[in-house]
Amino acid sequence: MTVLTKPWIWSCVAAAVAYALILGLTSGRGAGELAYAALSFGAFAAIVGLGQMLVITLGPGNVDLSVPATMTLAATLALKAMGTDPGTAMLGLVIALFVGFGVGIANYALIYFLRLPPIIATLAASLVYQSLAIWSNRGLRIKPPSGLADFATGRFLGLPNVAWVGLFLAIVVWVVLERSVWGRWLLATGQNMRAARLAGVPVELVRALTYISVAVFSALTGYLLASFSGGAALNMGAEYLLMSIAVVVVGGSSIAGGNSNVPGVWGAALFMFLVVSMLNSYGAGAGVRNVLTGTIIIGIVIAASTRRVRA
Repeated sequence: MTVLTKPWIWSCVAAAVAYALILGLTSGRGAGELAYAALSFGAFAAIVGLGQMLVITLGPGNVDLSVPATMTLAATLALKAMGTDPGTAMLGLVIALFVGFGVGIANYALIYFLRLPPIIATLAASLVYQSLAIWSNRGLRIKPPSGLADFATGRFLGLPNVAWVGLFLAIVVWVVLERSVWGRWLLATGQNMRAARLAGVPVELVRALTYISVAVFSALTGYLLASFSGGAALNMGAEYLLMSIAVVVVGGSSIAGGNSNVPGVWGAALFMFLVVSMLNSYGAGAGVRNVLTGTIIIGIVIAASTRRVRA
């Protein structure tokens, strides 16, 4: 199999084309700044997309709609605990990850014990998480400690620190999927849950760990995004609901489950940011941007599906 036949390559090609088009519109001005911004903001979509990819890999009907609320709750509680005090970044990180772990357990408990479809369970749970965030926030916008803010907005070897975090997590996820027993269990469960169970795969343990993983990734994204943007806002995760799903599908992962493409998530995250930037350069309003972005996503999904059928 050549590189050109791999599903994830097309999101990377689309990102490169979008980057070239924007440079064409601006006569090549600001190429470095655009690339830096794409890596910075694309990192947040990539991190949360990696978690969503794991859930979608479980098979049809598996998706986590509590991502935005989890991001908001984790960021709010973490920043409130840190209270702008220096040296508390690790405390905030632990709290954010703990929130993600608790959310993942709660989501899976609703799915397993109440036999609710994942879409319904995570959507209903998100209302509770968002309410908790509102109650704990009480309209305050607490700034992160200066050291944490400097890290989130800083760079290393010319690349944004948040991009390094996203790349590191992508490598970890890839290794887990390709080299670990749990990764093989996850792919087997997504391809055929009944066959996997008959083969001795602990399907429910795999599902539980997967829903915990997406919640932890969402919580980490919220923590980093709040540190990057100077505080937690109650609507900070709203755009990442569909974005987390879009980067998975556009990135080449199968919505039918049993297949995942880690590099494609990063390519799709960069592409989505560049599309919005390109539309902004034309002065398009939010409604126009949403419609055109949705149209582009649908077109890519159809093209990718057609290519897989022919193959």
